[in-house]
Amino acid sequence: MNICLLNDSFPPVIDGVVNVVMNYADYLVRDRQAAVVVGTPRYPGADYGQYPYPVVAYPSLDTAGVASGYRAGNPFGGKALAELAAFGPDIIHSHCPASSTVIARLLREETAAPVVFTYHTKYDIDIRRVVRLKLAAKEAIAVMVSNIEACDEVWTVSRGAGESLRALGFSGDYRVMPNGVDFPRGRVAQDRISQATAGYDLPENVPLFLFVGRMMTYKGLPLILEALKKLSDRGVDFRMVFIGKGPDKEALETQARALGLMGAPGGDRCFFTGPIYDRDVLRAWNSRANLFLFPSTFDTNGLVVREAAACGLASVLIKGSCAAEGVTDGHNGFTIEESPEALAALLEKVSGDLGYLRQVGDNAMEELYLSWQDCVALAYERYQGVLEDKRRGLLPARKKLPADRLVALTAKTMEERARRRRIYRELFRDFRETAVGMMENIQEAEETAEHFLDQLSADLHRGFGKGRKG
Repeated sequence: MNICLLNDSFPPVIDGVVNVVMNYADYLVRDRQAAVVVGTPRYPGADYGQYPYPVVAYPSLDTAGVASGYRAGNPFGGKALAELAAFGPDIIHSHCPASSTVIARLLREETAAPVVFTYHTKYDIDIRRVVRLKLAAKEAIAVMVSNIEACDEVWTVSRGAGESLRALGFSGDYRVMPNGVDFPRGRVAQDRISQATAGYDLPENVPLFLFVGRMMTYKGLPLILEALKKLSDRGVDFRMVFIGKGPDKEALETQARALGLMGAPGGDRCFFTGPIYDRDVLRAWNSRANLFLFPSTFDTNGLVVREAAACGLASVLIKGSCAAEGVTDGHNGFTIEESPEALAALLEKVSGDLGYLRQVGDNAMEELYLSWQDCVALAYERYQGVLEDKRRGLLPARKKLPADRLVALTAKTMEERARRRRIYRELFRDFRETAVGMMENIQEAEETAEHFLDQLSADLHRGFGKGRKG
């Protein structure tokens, strides 16, 4: 099977969806012997030749300053589209509703391959964060939803994510296809834990709480700090480690200092490590911690929760959140109301029984863990189902959208441009070959003429010499 994966970000940018795309590509190539190509906006200085599959990077605009480090792709780069079309995809799988899905639709016009789309995160929150005008944000969200509705099949990473998408106006069907994790099941050995966590004040038998992810306030991080302040005021000893980077990191550090959790005379109780990209080091931190704090109602799946579960680490989650799907309170995790008071109460309750936390973590490891190998196997099986539905004419009829005609016209225009480029290249090649041939003929004529003149000069010289003797 030829599979085209599209996403609006790829290394050097690292986030949850990038990890999804890379794991899809790796396991499709390794386990399914599929041919894979990845399409993504170009980032300056990125090395796209280091992967075991081709990466086609198309032009992008520098929007990093307003979009938290992300660039905006220009999906109308004809050269990239022609390269992706030449790959001959059987399935086109977009992981972002912006330029990636526009390219997917253009590519479908070229190849007739069906488009699968996965809704990973609540993109509307990011849109409202970047687009401050309410009317403009509303229109941008409507365009995003129409882009999604133009796809042949829509996947969501959780049931809650699907309902979130419906709340934005999406009227089609969706299929829940959860993401996996690339951590193997099991805790890391103690010597590797000690090495990874060296340099931090982490006393034994003092509970260690952990957060891993982007430093964004909408992930509930201020709530964590406020709860920890309450815990500290009650005389409960603890340590809290935040791993990651993001636009709100500095503000969160300032809040932690203001609450006396950092820089206090008694020593720091909170640590911000910055991003850690070494997966083995992240496994070590998850194995060392006693509880993972993830009070986010933004995330639609929460891969970090399952990464924690892989290491036998239970999570604290908000009741009814997407990340809490499949979690039974007190058995394989903990669920609370969305308030600092509720989190502080739970932490105070469980901090004195680390053995209980370990047992809940073991249950999470057994019941919540899903490997990428199993996840991609399910996706590949569904790809086959989509192709069979297409063959039998059973794919659901796509809603006719105002932009469909524009997409088709754009695809035809780009195809015509590509055709003209091919003609021009052929004409130039023919002209060059003709010109080279003419130059070779001229050079040969010059050499013949030069030889003739040399011969004539020699004959004249010999004749002139004989005349003088006579």
